[in-house]
Amino acid sequence: MAVVLRLRRIGAKKLAIYRIVATDSRAPREGRFLETLGTYNPGIAEDNVKIDKEKVELWLNRGAQVSDTVRSLLKKQGVRVSH
Repeated sequence: MAVVLRLRRIGAKKLAIYRIVATDSRAPREGRFLETLGTYNPGIAEDNVKIDKEKVELWLNRGAQVSDTVRSLLKKQGVRVSH
């Protein structure tokens, strides 16, 4: 099973909020996931990303891949992502 860290959309129509989750790469966007790692709210200007860095680093050490958007969010939060 290939694990990927990616965004999962929640929230109302036109008011998107995203959760950063670890999931199977074959699962749909709003499908099953293994663990919630943080949240991302693009609707607010300040402090729009909240990440549990310990959980993220644990999944990265286990070999999880990272989507492009999550990679950029992690870099902004100071989490080192290889590749």
